[in-house]
Amino acid sequence: MIPISFEFYPPKTDEQRTQLDRTAQKLKAHAPEYVSCTFGAGGSTLDYTPETIDRLQGHHGLDAAPHISCVGGTRSELAALLQRYRSMGCRRLVALRGDLPSGMGHPGEFRYASDLVAFIRSEHADYFHIEVGCYPEIHPQAEHALADLKHFKAKVDAGADGAITQYFYNADAYFRFVDDIRALGVDIPVVPGIMPISNFAQLRRFSEACGAEIPRWVGKRMQAFGDDADAIREFAADLVARMCERLVDGGAPALHFYTLNLSKPTLNLLQNLR
Repeated sequence: MIPISFEFYPPKTDEQRTQLDRTAQKLKAHAPEYVSCTFGAGGSTLDYTPETIDRLQGHHGLDAAPHISCVGGTRSELAALLQRYRSMGCRRLVALRGDLPSGMGHPGEFRYASDLVAFIRSEHADYFHIEVGCYPEIHPQAEHALADLKHFKAKVDAGADGAITQYFYNADAYFRFVDDIRALGVDIPVVPGIMPISNFAQLRRFSEACGAEIPRWVGKRMQAFGDDADAIREFAADLVARMCERLVDGGAPALHFYTLNLSKPTLNLLQNLR
């Protein structure tokens, strides 16, 4: 099995913390290379991610990588946050531009993730392994495909060590993206981000917001199952598992699973992998 990693989001209530603990414990059995924790947007949640990283490391013994976002933090706040993570023993970061929710916080002092990566390197040299994001199906706000590729290359030129993709359900989009960046001279590992399918209505909403395409035939198949939850679960796990196998066979260096702090969808998918 190639390396795998899991993404969590920071819980805000006792019930959510219990859910995270339960999920982390179950997924830990699959020996992830590391886990990551998303960044609370808007600036008012700067403590949630560090607290969760501490929980994942201290309570669960996992190598945890915090997400760092341009959104909601001043240069001095982000400098303090980086130092905090360094003192916690973190060696890996996921550096993203981030999206500012309407009416929350402030946009921060960095406009692009490439600026954030350059800042991290200027403050800490090569201490951190920095992952960045990428969009095989093109960032929804990109002017066009070539502009999106150039923005990605700027992050790599600024010092990114690796990349994790937005989720997708078309393996060809991943392979084409990798071919395109290699043609630009980018040689860092690009890890597919995998979203197990649990709540299809929720997935549709996520996908519309982030520009991830759900193939028409998948949506039609889901509709045909109606309220048959077992059939939907079996189909979804098999669909994504077969895509994962094709990605690995095609040279993907690892797989990164977006768990949404749930264990069952990811476990069902892992059990379906041949």
